[in-house]
Amino acid sequence: MNIILNPERKEWNELLKRSALKTDSIQDSVCEILEHIKKEGDKAVKEYEEKFDKARISSLAVSQEEFDNAEKEVSEELKEAIHIALKNITTFHASQKFEGKKITTSPGVTCWQKAVAIEKVGLYVPGGTAPLFSTVLMLATPARIAGCKEIILCTPPNKEGKIHPAILDAAKAAGVSKICQAGGVQALGAMAYGTESIPKVFKIFGPGNQYVTAAKQQVSLHDVAIDMPAGPSEVAVLADETANPAFVAADLLSQAEHGIDSQAILITVSKSLLEAVSEEIKKQLAVLPRKEIAECSLKNSRLILVNQMNDAIDMINQYAPEHLIIETKDYSAVAEKIINAGSVFLGSYSPESAGDYASGTNHTLPTNGYAKAYSGISLDSFIRKITFQEVTRKGIENIGNAIKIMAANEHLDAHKNAISIRLNSKNN
Repeated sequence: MNIILNPERKEWNELLKRSALKTDSIQDSVCEILEHIKKEGDKAVKEYEEKFDKARISSLAVSQEEFDNAEKEVSEELKEAIHIALKNITTFHASQKFEGKKITTSPGVTCWQKAVAIEKVGLYVPGGTAPLFSTVLMLATPARIAGCKEIILCTPPNKEGKIHPAILDAAKAAGVSKICQAGGVQALGAMAYGTESIPKVFKIFGPGNQYVTAAKQQVSLHDVAIDMPAGPSEVAVLADETANPAFVAADLLSQAEHGIDSQAILITVSKSLLEAVSEEIKKQLAVLPRKEIAECSLKNSRLILVNQMNDAIDMINQYAPEHLIIETKDYSAVAEKIINAGSVFLGSYSPESAGDYASGTNHTLPTNGYAKAYSGISLDSFIRKITFQEVTRKGIENIGNAIKIMAANEHLDAHKNAISIRLNSKNN
């Protein structure tokens, strides 16, 4: 990892850069695939599955037989772990249910909101180097709680044309309506436009590589809503001399093993901790099964020493990490000063892994600094709020003159007349 000691503030921007998503160079290819999917539907999806995922598929939809077989293949130990995670995720997200209140803004004027679920949602779960069944739980659970009528999940099959059994088991447990074998750009296109087997949805959720990111950007321009901009996963650890170096190293490596373009950053006020963490990383990295992936990621990662805690907090807020772990003596007080982060983990016994799997919070979070403007996935992500208002005769008499004056000054005479005609009416 790169070690940086006491950088000046003018160096922070360069220091905190992420791996750049090079989507510009692939836009034409992505556009071509999407157009093919729009015209040819299932046929094009199957062609791209064979080309990119090396899988020959007769049916895109997962059959009941495949579900039954998956249930037999998943160990009881894993099923129990999935059940625990599902219970906690359900508990946390169910607590977010919106309760609309009728508000009288003026005598005779009542306004309120109603939460309505998005009817059809598409969930994308990548294949890649690991079966991300935890992402299935994180996306499908709030969709089910929100009341989405159709929850469609797309995920790429392996070369044998099969989806990992744990993904199928998690999808069944979380309440997914339909699962289809499709990955990458072709999956995004199928959910955006609809095919013979894959329904068109109204909003697409889920992470992916640079091709998936580019596809999400393109389909969101005209065809479907998306959850948020996405990029490589990242963690920042904010620590002082009280932190356990082994814990910190483990947290950094747990992020680094996600993928070669992931990023892990330590920001600390303790040089001795920085040095101890550096040694621990070498020790723990040596025995990691995904050592090669983590090593690539660490090339883009940093161990940073700053002079004081306020500098560390300012640097964190400038970086706006997807995940932030605070391992300091006064972590609650430090956390109060954090304004830009996707999900925050407090204290030595709150690793990112807890939020990734089973604490109950959602692990689908804004990356690449988007935590300055975006929230992570929550129940609100799957609902719309419709505004209602009821104005009585007394209400229009109270606010009508103000409306007329404002409409006249915007030169919108029909707006003004909509009020005048009511005020002049003899009907109650």
